[in-house]
Amino acid sequence: MKARLFTDETRKWWTLVAVSFGLFMIMLDNTVVNVALPSIRQDLGISISELEWVVNAYALTFGVLLLTGGKLADLLGRRRIFIAGLIIFTASSLWCGLADSANSLIAARTAQGVGAAFMNPATLSILTATFPPRLRGTAIGIWAGVSALALAIGPIVGGLLTQDISWNWIFFVNIPVGIVAVVAARLFIDETRDHSPNQRLDLPGLLTSGLGLFALTYGLIETNSHSWGSTRVLGLLALAAVSMVAFVILERRQKAPMLDLNLFRNPTFSGANAVMGLVGLAMFGIFFFNSLFLQNILHYGAIKTGATFLPMTVLIILVAPMAGRLSDKIGPRPLMTAGMVLLTTSLLLFGTLGTNSTFYDILPALVVGGIGMAITMAPTTSAAMGAVPVDKAGVGSAVINSMRQVGGSLGIAIMGTLIATQISVAPASPEFASQFVDGYHHALQFGAGLLIVGAFVALLTIKPAVRPQPERQRAAEAITEGQVG
Repeated sequence: MKARLFTDETRKWWTLVAVSFGLFMIMLDNTVVNVALPSIRQDLGISISELEWVVNAYALTFGVLLLTGGKLADLLGRRRIFIAGLIIFTASSLWCGLADSANSLIAARTAQGVGAAFMNPATLSILTATFPPRLRGTAIGIWAGVSALALAIGPIVGGLLTQDISWNWIFFVNIPVGIVAVVAARLFIDETRDHSPNQRLDLPGLLTSGLGLFALTYGLIETNSHSWGSTRVLGLLALAAVSMVAFVILERRQKAPMLDLNLFRNPTFSGANAVMGLVGLAMFGIFFFNSLFLQNILHYGAIKTGATFLPMTVLIILVAPMAGRLSDKIGPRPLMTAGMVLLTTSLLLFGTLGTNSTFYDILPALVVGGIGMAITMAPTTSAAMGAVPVDKAGVGSAVINSMRQVGGSLGIAIMGTLIATQISVAPASPEFASQFVDGYHHALQFGAGLLIVGAFVALLTIKPAVRPQPERQRAAEAITEGQVG
């Protein structure tokens, strides 16, 4: 029996706490593993290609199953799927820590990706169903801050655990967090689902979307070792295109589609997803290559590299909740537009760095980027989720998370190509650093161009805030409350 020691208003915030435990684990595992890869390779005696799949297996499964996880959350219950994802993720973390071979570790990381794909859409859809519109931006701002915190401390936690204990503990630390999260979810999260008629599992939609996302994500991963014009990459991208066209055709003919394509007729939903995709494409690619720049050109260690990004992350943690509250009052459009301009400025500032740059040269770009990310991500997510009916919150959450995930993979692939085209010497050559920096600057300019386009997309598509009349606001909140439980 659920505890009733708290008022309904207080329970909302405890729901956010419960959701944040699961979210923290997902985001932590995006970065904590990277620092431990050399130790994993040495301990298990695995090849470089196998080591790459320790990372890719998680990213691939996570990206492919996001839409499926969102649909299952709407159909079967968001709390139920969230808890199922928690259990899968926690159990597979134990498996990862106990793995004694490459195949075992890769299989366990694949299972982790399944758990993350179930949890991630459920976190946002639970918040959308729990919080009324007047508080939703604040809740999503805190959600974004938790994400940033986990991503930031991942390299530091990974470095400390690997250095002082063993790499296995980067996975074992998930177990107590997962257990607490399951208990908190049972106590504080109310069950919600899609109550619209004729709901069922859309198997053709699941299969075609899964195949399309698999082929696209795998194709982008393969650009790390194959050229864009290779048979493998072109074949995978062609399969992705055919599968996604088939998905759209099937969904238009389904009575109860997996993804209601009518959602994209809402300019705010379409615009917010476009902005999220552009942010993922520009910023996540740059984050990846910023790390390479710090380690390979400025010769920072892994822990120092992680610590260098702390000013940006601390600003995201502090500013994102405030940006969420402000978006509740003035609407997300001005914040998204300003945020994209700040992110553009941040990349241009990174573009001034060279082989002799110091931390103080990097700091302005980190500060501007941290504020820009904070006032972009939370309002963008809030705008997308606010444009989706509560019944469809799981699928809506899956779409915007997929846009971020696919955008990030595409950004790494494109920017990697831009950098590679400038490098004609081996890494040991004295000319390598200057050539890498030239390519890095081209990638930054490309990303800045995408972000300024995103600013115009936000300005032109996101619906301006309309302050509801008190009677209408109370009625809307009553409807939201009525869909919980």
